[in-house]
Amino acid sequence: MLRIKLIRSNIGRIEKHKKTVEALGLKKIGQVVEKPDNPQIRGMIDTVRFMLEVEEI
Repeated sequence: MLRIKLIRSNIGRIEKHKKTVEALGLKKIGQVVEKPDNPQIRGMIDTVRFMLEVEEI
């Protein structure tokens, strides 16, 4: 499992980044979600890694 936290705003980002963050289930700065560790989620995280803080649990 991965604990994913949004640490930067969506404002001013390209549409692809906004949709990726939304698909991860993140809406507000500081919000945390837990997702399974699989290649699809890892790919989404890599796309917007500069906006996220990721921790393995």
